[in-house]
Amino acid sequence: MSLGSLIIKARKDASFSIDELAEATNIRLTVLREIEADDFSHCGGDTYARGHVRNIARALKSDENEFLRVFDLEQRGEERSMQSLLIETNVMRQPKSGRRVSWKVLIAISIASLAIVGGIQIVLSNNSNSNPTILIPAVTADPTPSASATPSASPTLSASVSPSATASQRPTAKPVDSFSTGIGVEVIVNAVRAKTWLFVSDASGRTLFSGEIPKGFVQTYTTSARLDLRIGNAGGVDLQVNGKTVPTIGANGAVVSVSYGINS
Repeated sequence: MSLGSLIIKARKDASFSIDELAEATNIRLTVLREIEADDFSHCGGDTYARGHVRNIARALKSDENEFLRVFDLEQRGEERSMQSLLIETNVMRQPKSGRRVSWKVLIAISIASLAIVGGIQIVLSNNSNSNPTILIPAVTADPTPSASATPSASPTLSASVSPSATASQRPTAKPVDSFSTGIGVEVIVNAVRAKTWLFVSDASGRTLFSGEIPKGFVQTYTTSARLDLRIGNAGGVDLQVNGKTVPTIGANGAVVSVSYGINS
């Protein structure tokens, strides 16, 4: 049985209409119909498709691990590199193949360079023969350097978080208590054991953060409906969701995708 068929069966067993399921998961009705037809082309990529499958399973009180297992068998087939995942989520561009330089061009450049160097040597030799005696005026160094000669340091601003940044330079999370009232989602990421690659987005697909975070980095992310996280080293971080500490989500070096909503 395909994943779409499993979702349809679970929805009917839970007495959910497709409109009710769309409202419960915040997934557009057209996208939800395509998912039930085993079409994930408009989900925004593998990461968001897995998040939709997980939310559907939770709304229907079904086994989300089984849903994700079937999804992986049908859609992914094999594990992909981190580079392909970044390209799929538009974090980086597809690298272009390098252009090859013809050996004929290299030879022509070498010959031209030798000709230029030879010409310069001939000119310098002729000038030295025609002017055998050259008087060079003495130059007295100014003991006091001019203030304009002192290079001034220009601070460089960077929009990304450097792994070597000190704790005072890292972004500080603003206190948010909307999760305690049930009207928002708050996830605190703590790279307590090791550095990791992190990608965070909301339910609309808007990217909140993308990049590598250093060991000891702590940051809070909030949204009104759902947060989707892709973690490149699951064993190196701890998560706190809506004020609750989440059990370990994976082993060292494991790439894990998780999603959290208002009721997580």
